[in-house]
Amino acid sequence: MTKTFHYAMLLALCQAAVSSAWANLSYSKRKLPETTLYAQDRRHFVSSSLSVIGSYSLSGTTLLTPLPGHATITPQQQKDKDNIVNGYNRLQYLLDNWVEKTTVCKTGQETTFGDKCERTPVVVMEYLGFKSTSDPLFKADAAMLRLKDLVPSDREVDFYDAVDLFAQNAEEASSMAFVSSWGEANPGGGKDRVQLFIERAKKNVIASRDSLKTVMDILDLKP
Repeated sequence: MTKTFHYAMLLALCQAAVSSAWANLSYSKRKLPETTLYAQDRRHFVSSSLSVIGSYSLSGTTLLTPLPGHATITPQQQKDKDNIVNGYNRLQYLLDNWVEKTTVCKTGQETTFGDKCERTPVVVMEYLGFKSTSDPLFKADAAMLRLKDLVPSDREVDFYDAVDLFAQNAEEASSMAFVSSWGEANPGGGKDRVQLFIERAKKNVIASRDSLKTVMDILDLKP
């Protein structure tokens, strides 16, 4: 039932209880002193109201039951929510500093092409949770699915689509990063091939970030 329905039903029950209480006392008011009537009226009103509301509860509906929007969040769900937000912020930071974070400079050591700095995609796998179990996005799709009970019914399709897209793009980004890391060693490989795979990985990282943002919006999480 909706929140509005619960409030409307409660109001109607209270009104009915008041009417019933005063109707039952209409006859006795003509025979009892005023002070006695006041005390009796108050006791009868309370008992009648509680009786009616109690009957409504026993019929299968609990007025004081928390509404779905106020469902209790478990410690694990809170941790999952925090990890999603932290993971999103880390991906945004990676994208904002893409060239810097995907470039490694080696002091006193030259790369295959004689440079001291080279592009490397390994950091992409790290930010997407493929390098450490302590990373916020480690098994992020499973973490998001643990929050499915908090998803409004009218956003369930959007939620599951976003989770699927995140998993797909995160996996592809990790694969592109891995292939790129061996680009120079492969036959026909070179800086241009490494660059190509890194940029493909970036597109997947962007898509992964956007999917996380969709999930955050659905769950009302702020970056």
